Amino acid sequence: MNVPQRDVYEVYAIKYAHHARRASENFIGGDPHDGPMPLDYFVWLIRGEGCEIVVDTGFSAAVAARRQRDHLRCPTLGLGLLKVDAKKIKDVVITHLHYDHVGNFDLFPAATFHLQDKEMNYATGRHMGKPVFSGAFDVEDVVGMVRGNFAGRVRFHDGDADIEPGVSLHFIGGHTMGLQVVRVATRRGWVVLASDASHFYANMEQVRPFPIVFNVADMVEGYARLRELADSPAHIIPGHDPLVLERYPAPSSALQGIVARLD
Repeated sequence: MNVPQRDVYEVYAIKYAHHARRASENFIGGDPHDGPMPLDYFVWLIRGEGCEIVVDTGFSAAVAARRQRDHLRCPTLGLGLLKVDAKKIKDVVITHLHYDHVGNFDLFPAATFHLQDKEMNYATGRHMGKPVFSGAFDVEDVVGMVRGNFAGRVRFHDGDADIEPGVSLHFIGGHTMGLQVVRVATRRGWVVLASDASHFYANMEQVRPFPIVFNVADMVEGYARLRELADSPAHIIPGHDPLVLERYPAPSSALQGIVARLD
């Protein structure tokens, strides 16, 4: 697909943490060929047309210690490697309210946070009384978003929405009640930041859902939706796959293994 030049953005994945994990932990029903299958944690930057949009805000070193993750750098420091000042960012997309996607929100004091209605309903509703659903949420992050809403800093979306020409949000659900993904017009076509609609390439390619899930059927339907939104399967960026840093180049040799340019 040819994207109009005025709508073309740069897109970056920025790694900030890591977690050693087994393949059997990454698929419902396990994996008969179990072996190491670690998670990488990313935030994403969309840049162009005079704007900078951050997608998700990661988690802190303190949360990493509590949840036994390897915290490599504050996501704001990762953004700084691309000469982005978190304090000046005006728009932050929160794909969902799990601890690894909305922590550090307070480090973006000028931002409006884009969130699905259903995600706030989920994170503040009846399901959070059950550990099977609440375990991946940090209550202080959720309370912080509620406070942000009272301060007029949360922009809610009910389904799909454009936030800039060439940058759109798309409701997927599945992993959480209100998960959204981000579609971006780039020089190589429509790229989709899948976040946790697919943690790994293998989840969507093999139709083997990740076990942290609100609705399995919606998660599986989400894989098809990702393919509809992207120009090709190679234009879909999973949320936690270390292969992203192997398949896409770093913007410079100094950023190898830290930042991948996705456009």
